[in-house]
Amino acid sequence: MAAQISHLASIDPRAEIADHVTIGPFCMVGPHASIGEGTTLLNNVTVMGHVRVGHDNMVYPNVVIGGEPQDISYRGSDTRVIIGNENIIREGVTINRASEKENGITWIGDRNFLMANCHVAHDCRLGNHIIMANGVLLAGHVIVHDHASISGSVGVHHFTTIGSYSFISGLSRVLHDVPPFMLVEGSPARPRCINIVALKRNNFEPDVINCLAAAHRLIYRAKVGLDHAREILRSNDQLVPQVNQLLAFLQEQSEGRHGRSREAGRVAA
Repeated sequence: MAAQISHLASIDPRAEIADHVTIGPFCMVGPHASIGEGTTLLNNVTVMGHVRVGHDNMVYPNVVIGGEPQDISYRGSDTRVIIGNENIIREGVTINRASEKENGITWIGDRNFLMANCHVAHDCRLGNHIIMANGVLLAGHVIVHDHASISGSVGVHHFTTIGSYSFISGLSRVLHDVPPFMLVEGSPARPRCINIVALKRNNFEPDVINCLAAAHRLIYRAKVGLDHAREILRSNDQLVPQVNQLLAFLQEQSEGRHGRSREAGRVAA
C-alpha cells in the first residue's frame, strides 16, 4: 500500500517515504529525511536535516527530529539522526542531530519508549528497549544501554553512561555514570540497591540476582574496593558474567574523570 499523506502536510519531494507510511496534517518532512515502512507521524511532526527513521515507529504530535545541535561550536555540517524500528515517541519530544565532535550521529535503537517532552541532545546514543518517562533531559554525548529505565524529570549530565537494566528514580540529578543492574536515586544520584524488579521481569536466574546483590553490598555498603570485592566474589563462586560486567563498568568509571568514564572525550573534543 502506498503512503497515506495528508494534503495538509508539507513533504519535500526529495524525501524518501516508504510504503505503508502515514503522515498526518501539519507535518513537515525535509528533503534529506527517510521514513521507513509502516511508520506513522500523527500530526504537527517536524523532521528536518539528515534523518533516517526505520520501520513501524509511532511519532506523536509536536515532535521535532533532526534540529541543529544546541552546541555553540557547531558549524553547520551535515550531521545526522538515525532512529531504528518500533519506537514510540510521544508528544513534544525533541531529538537533535549530532555535533561535529564524535561520529556525527545521534542514534536511537529499537523498541524504545520516549514519553512526552523528553529531550535527546546531540551525539546521544540510545540502545534498545529503553523507557524514558516524561520530561527526561539527556545532555549531549550521553550513552544509554539496553533495557535502562529513566523516571520523570530526570536530568542527565553530558558524557554520562547509563548501564543496562538500570533504573533512575524520578527527579534525580545524574552527574555520574549509572552502573548496570542498579537502582539510583538522589541529587546527585547514587546507587541504592540492585534493580530487582527489572531483573525478575527479564527472567534473570535467582542465582544471578543473588550474586549481583552480593556485589552491591561489598562495593556500596562495605566499600571494600573493586579489587578486594572481586577476590571475595571469586572465592564465593559469585563471579558470574553479569557481575563481571558490573565490575568492568565500574573499573572504566574509576579511570575516567568526575565519575564519568567518557569524560575524556569532552576534553579531547
